[in-house]
Amino acid sequence: MAGKVFFSVSMSLDGFIAPESPEELMGRQWVELQQWVFPTRFFRQNLKLGGGGETGRDDDILRETFERTGASVMGKRMFDAGEHAWPEEAPFHTPVVVVTHEERDPWERPGGTTFSFVGDGIEAALDRARAAAGDRDVRIAGGGATILQYLNAGLVDEFSVAVSPVLFGTGVRLFDGVDAGRIALEPLRAEPTTRVTHLTYAVRER
Repeated sequence: MAGKVFFSVSMSLDGFIAPESPEELMGRQWVELQQWVFPTRFFRQNLKLGGGGETGRDDDILRETFERTGASVMGKRMFDAGEHAWPEEAPFHTPVVVVTHEERDPWERPGGTTFSFVGDGIEAALDRARAAAGDRDVRIAGGGATILQYLNAGLVDEFSVAVSPVLFGTGVRLFDGVDAGRIALEPLRAEPTTRVTHLTYAVRER
């Protein structure tokens, strides 16, 4: 049985998930947005930063997200930023399908991450990811434009947003251009922690 298609992102209080400029994707604003992630034990383990780290619900959610993901899909903009920022052992440890118009051979990294590149559109990329994921879920990793394409195409089953107490003012909005007339949301969970509030929704067509 095929798994779900989902996305899971951090979002500022004013609705942004990333700075506008690709050069700032790993900069100060992004670090503030992700401040709930860095102290967790799972984050430290996954990036091989040594022992320690906090346990609790934030840590559980990161681990659960990782464990349910059998493959990921991302856009070229996110890949370009991560290619230079991720460690040699990229933090996915599963197949990653990159939606792109550029032809490129698969890029295999230590630790089980292999990036493959699909130029036939979002549905072809999702088919490739589903085949790789087996009965586990496919995560649409980002960025915002790629998430929006899958959401508007009716290909997302569920999503989670970690609402972080920061303000961006400008940047990449998660739902900028969403087809609100087509999409209905069913609240599943609201989990406040000391750093963020985790909101999870099932996605339905109207």
